[in-house]
Amino acid sequence: MTIENVFPLESNAAMQPYTAALAEYCEPFTCQDDDLDSFFLKDAFLFDEELLGRTYAWLYTEDPSKILGLVTLSNDSVKARFIASSAKNRIQRGINNAKRGLNYPAVLIGRLGVSSEFQGKGFNIGSQILDFLKGWFRSIDNKTGCRFIVVDAYNNDRTLNFYKKNGFKLLYKTEDEEREFLELDPDEPLKTRFMFFDLKQK
Repeated sequence: MTIENVFPLESNAAMQPYTAALAEYCEPFTCQDDDLDSFFLKDAFLFDEELLGRTYAWLYTEDPSKILGLVTLSNDSVKARFIASSAKNRIQRGINNAKRGLNYPAVLIGRLGVSSEFQGKGFNIGSQILDFLKGWFRSIDNKTGCRFIVVDAYNNDRTLNFYKKNGFKLLYKTEDEEREFLELDPDEPLKTRFMFFDLKQK
């Protein structure tokens, strides 16, 4: 899904790795979510140091001290043999029968945040970041095979609808199905929902 808007990131922002030096140079980043803000303030650099996740920043070209958005990525895989049959069918539907296997390469969106200063203005920065990632991992410049983009999305309507709007699908159709797979008690809160985007889809 390509988002048309009046604020294309391609001409209004420059992407670069998010380092401690860059964070010190830039204005403090906040997306009005305490968990995300805390992660980008300190944990992102620890993840990078331990090779557990790489964070990228989009800097506003008119004022490079402003960070428009941040995303943390990690290598991952979808392990078909460890998921329920109904979910397995859902994720393998677009894969040629002869190529179906036990594991499918994926990239994990560990965190995604958009500056509160640029939210709610029709700029669609979060959606544009997802569009960029879809193109990036489909590109001939990508050095490894990658079939899916996956995310453990916060289990709230705003977040789930955002990813659905951008072509992501729930692996498990219901919360009860996902809770059962995770072996959670029926009354235990389901904090996230696993979602995927098939990079082969149009």
